[in-house]
Amino acid sequence: MPDLHIQIGETKVVPFAAVPTLAFPLEIANNTPEEEIHTIALRCQIQIEVTRRSYSPQEQARMLDLFGTPERWGQTLRNLLWMQTNIVVPAFATTATVVDMNVPCTFDFNVAATKYFEGLAGGEIPLLMLFSGTVFYASAGIPLQVAPISWELEARCKVPAATWREMMSAYYPNSVWIHLHRDAFDRLYQYRIEHGIPTWEQALEQLLSSEAMVQS
Repeated sequence: MPDLHIQIGETKVVPFAAVPTLAFPLEIANNTPEEEIHTIALRCQIQIEVTRRSYSPQEQARMLDLFGTPERWGQTLRNLLWMQTNIVVPAFATTATVVDMNVPCTFDFNVAATKYFEGLAGGEIPLLMLFSGTVFYASAGIPLQVAPISWELEARCKVPAATWREMMSAYYPNSVWIHLHRDAFDRLYQYRIEHGIPTWEQALEQLLSSEAMVQS
């Protein structure tokens, strides 16, 4: 049975994709060299290990929505599940291969991962990848065998926060996406029409200025 090990290479931004996409190079090694890998149907669960880095006061303030006030972080900081994805690894006769695992990324600020990534002023994003799936292989005298891959197969990597920001800036220059309930959108749209405001940004700026004046 193959003895698989996986390491993660340097994360890259996929240019000109339909959506913002990060490519994680999976360096897959089989420590049973007499077995030939036909293919691997690999499943991957990606978690953000939020406790494996420190946070500046600025970052703590930006993550209030996620984890609450810093004095509560001892109870609220837990791994965040980012996503689950699948990849098919083609055959390789040598003991190792490298294949890119492309991960599409959302810029929706209702998603916890987006809030976390955008809350980081710098440093790195610590990730844990848990793998499972099925490996198809051949050994002496048996042309095709099948074996499961347990969740014990895992790898860690760190993605520079700057890589995330550069990717989103390339796909959404000087802009962000905000999801609104339909009734909130209708009210904002009506406000914009009634006041003859040409852009959404100016409508929000006017509302925020009005709110600031009321509070003062």
